[in-house]
Amino acid sequence: MPTRVPMLSHPAENELFGDALTCEAWLPAGFHDGEPCQPPTAAESLLHALAVAEDARGDDADDRKSELPVSFQRLEAKVDLLMNLVGKLARQREDALPLRGLRWSHLGLRLDAAQAFGVAQGDAGVALIEPASWLSDHIELPARVLATSTTADGQHHLWLRFAPLGAGLADALERHLFRLHRRQIAEARLMARQAD
Repeated sequence: MPTRVPMLSHPAENELFGDALTCEAWLPAGFHDGEPCQPPTAAESLLHALAVAEDARGDDADDRKSELPVSFQRLEAKVDLLMNLVGKLARQREDALPLRGLRWSHLGLRLDAAQAFGVAQGDAGVALIEPASWLSDHIELPARVLATSTTADGQHHLWLRFAPLGAGLADALERHLFRLHRRQIAEARLMARQAD
């Protein structure tokens, strides 16, 4: 698996990501035609619960850990290990979403894959995304195919524009993307410091 999600020159890139806060990640994700199986409130609830879980850890996790009792730190580490194990087991299911490079904003996303997606511009369906690598549950977002392309290296790309989302889900998605973006910036700064 490549370490970085590629940056592409395509009109759909500017339409979905031009002025929006964007994140790149490798996450289980996919797209299928038809209607969502879950109500929009399910995606909103999952994103809110994920925010609570991640905010409890905070960006100052190292400072916070020094204040917590050692027994609590061990319990938190065991829960982390258990969540990772459950996530790995869930991804071994036949219907598990494939791990894909993606770029996303509150407007839509781009999925990257080695195989063609088998969809055409204008097709309506559902974007499926596991919003955290340690969480074996996904959100469903109604979307329409904006464009598809294949690059010279044989990679297939699918751009999806999200259908209008309810205010609560749109807010939860923007907050999730902001947290991911902030984390990516922190990781990039850490890597830059380590390289010096």
